[in-house]
Amino acid sequence: MTMPLILNDRPAVALAEDLAPFGLAPDLARRVFARVHARGARTTLAFGDVRGLSRPAAAALDAAGARAHRLEVVSRRRSAADNFMKYLFRAGDGAYVEAVRIPLPAGPDTAPEKYTLCISSQSGCPLACAFCATGRLGLVRSLAPWEIVEQVARIRDEADRPVRGLVFMGMGEPFMNYDAVIDAAAILSDPAGFAIERKAITISTAGVVPMIRRFTAERHRYRLAISLTSAIEEKRRWLMPIERKHPLADLLDAARAHAAATRTRITLEYVLIPDVNMGPEDAGALISRLAGIPVRLNLIDVNDATGRFRAPTEAEVSRFRDLLAPLGQPIVRRYSGGKDVEGACGMLAADRLVRTKVAAFV
Repeated sequence: MTMPLILNDRPAVALAEDLAPFGLAPDLARRVFARVHARGARTTLAFGDVRGLSRPAAAALDAAGARAHRLEVVSRRRSAADNFMKYLFRAGDGAYVEAVRIPLPAGPDTAPEKYTLCISSQSGCPLACAFCATGRLGLVRSLAPWEIVEQVARIRDEADRPVRGLVFMGMGEPFMNYDAVIDAAAILSDPAGFAIERKAITISTAGVVPMIRRFTAERHRYRLAISLTSAIEEKRRWLMPIERKHPLADLLDAARAHAAATRTRITLEYVLIPDVNMGPEDAGALISRLAGIPVRLNLIDVNDATGRFRAPTEAEVSRFRDLLAPLGQPIVRRYSGGKDVEGACGMLAADRLVRTKVAAFV
């Protein structure tokens, strides 16, 4: 049995190939692509709205079941502190996924100029990082490209300001769903799709080394971020079990190669956990292991709803930054908002509803 054609699951070039058997030339296929991803687009495309599409071709597409898939918005929770908004979505098979709308600038009394979205690539996550709520769920499944794109489409359609940036830092490990993430990013950055600049799309990985090397070889122009959290192997292995499969030395070699190939600083994310990875030995390891690699070090306060780890004080952060001064490279403390709605870094799937629903799905 031929599967129905999912119109919002394919980048423009691939969709043109799918539509060619229906007699659509590439320029006409691109109009269909643009219509599918237009603001407020519906599940069933009104093919009559596509200029130049013949009635026989429209009838053939209808007969083939060509349509867009949609995610259901289950809930929206807005932070009273900074206007971050966390979305919970449900796919048709019952899988749940979360995303966060981030206002820029952020603040309860500040009108945003634009939004960046933190989106998910998997429902749950297989990596089990010690400080991450999503990792405690385990993996339900990877998302299809349309399910990634739909998070952006649904939020964009409700937004009062434009969506100008994306970070693949939500639920899941993007590089364990590599092809779908790259396809989704192509749709989201296409001028006929969502027109988000490629340099404004960041894909974050916990360190899947072969996919980092593939990403570099394919010369994608999206930004790459790597979650590091410790430059001491034993400590990183405890915090991030992926270290067992992709050791730190291999990860830093891949990071160095990417920075050289792109001639840019590579972003390294470091989750700050007092009494765990903020001591002199941790700073010394970072300074030593990152020597010769152009990096931008993003410091992120740990957010742990279980209470196992506590967030650092301002004094602790200041002391650690002083220890890192010999690194001689940009160090940024990243704001992690939406804590009151479990929308901050590391907290997606901390919500009781998500834990309950995902457990039921599994």
